[in-house]
Amino acid sequence: MMKNPPHPGELLREDVINELGLSVKEVAEHLKISRVSLSRVLNQHAAISLDLALRLEMAGISTARAWLAMQLNYDLAQARKHRQPTIERLGLVNNI
Repeated sequence: MMKNPPHPGELLREDVINELGLSVKEVAEHLKISRVSLSRVLNQHAAISLDLALRLEMAGISTARAWLAMQLNYDLAQARKHRQPTIERLGLVNNI
């Protein structure tokens, strides 16, 4: 697992939209979402939602599962940067 994975919006902007030579407006219209909503994701101010992940999959841009995994990896890395309380392990017989 990467310690500092990129936000999936950055990957979407750089590796998909810019590579295809498309505008944010064109992609937003194609995905049937607002330009503002897409811009928030591309500028790392919002997460890739389940809905957006499905729309990207329908547009042939990887799978919804891949986009959500990227978002989860990013979110976990961000959470690990914050101080966490000390938590004692539970004495469970079977690990979950």
